[in-house]
Amino acid sequence: MAADKPSQRPGETLGMRHLALFVRNFAECEHFYATLLGMAVEWRPDDDNVYLSSGPDNLALHRVGDPPAGFDDAHAQHLDHLGFFLPDFAAVDAWYAFLGEQGVAMKTAPRTHRDGARSFYCYDPDGNTVQMICHPPVLEWEAGRR
Repeated sequence: MAADKPSQRPGETLGMRHLALFVRNFAECEHFYATLLGMAVEWRPDDDNVYLSSGPDNLALHRVGDPPAGFDDAHAQHLDHLGFFLPDFAAVDAWYAFLGEQGVAMKTAPRTHRDGARSFYCYDPDGNTVQMICHPPVLEWEAGRR
């Protein structure tokens, strides 16, 4: 890149469509994301890794026991939560009931937020916080891209 020419963003991204998680409870996490949330197994390169997909999204689960080589607590990842978008408010409530019936630990009950979204939070088997959300501006954006 020439020093005399400012860099420009090359355009829009297609969104954040991939997340990779180190998980200790590998089989339980695969069950949560694949069986309960309906993600399909896209690729299983070995017994310690699986790549799941919902179509537009990709989630990698990597089995970890002890901290991975080179793990440095000062530079550790600090994920707050990951989210799955839902088509309407009724779906938020239906997912809350379904996951509760499946014994999934809940962090919050469904609620409508000040920004007009409706969501709840639960925990995957490894303790990661998962948000199930209907956010109208994202639905409008998605509809405009079709």
